[in-house]
Amino acid sequence: MATTAVPTTTPEAAPPKTTPVRLTDNAVSKVREIMATQDPLPAGLRIGVVGGGCSGFQYSMSFENQAGMMDKIYDFSGLKVFVDATSLMYLNGCVVDYVETLEAAGFKFDNPTVKSTCGCGSSFTV
Repeated sequence: MATTAVPTTTPEAAPPKTTPVRLTDNAVSKVREIMATQDPLPAGLRIGVVGGGCSGFQYSMSFENQAGMMDKIYDFSGLKVFVDATSLMYLNGCVVDYVETLEAAGFKFDNPTVKSTCGCGSSFTV
């Protein structure tokens, strides 16, 4: 009696859980370095979008001692990042990096939802 081989299938790996906003390793490292100089030590970093600037919106970053009621909390290698629900709409897919060049050093937001930025690069429209 002949036997037929039945192909075995392995279950597909679940796609990696992604967050609406992502911090690069450089950004996490720099935030930790700056946080270490604060007294008292903050609970985490708040990233947000606020109205203002020449194009309508601008990014904000600040240290927080606790999360707000409407915040989403993300963990990047032990660094807590707080994002309010309204800002989350504008930060979906955004990558925050820390960049050092000969001309300047700072946090850079790479946001795929931005349609245009102002000449100085600190504000944007969606």
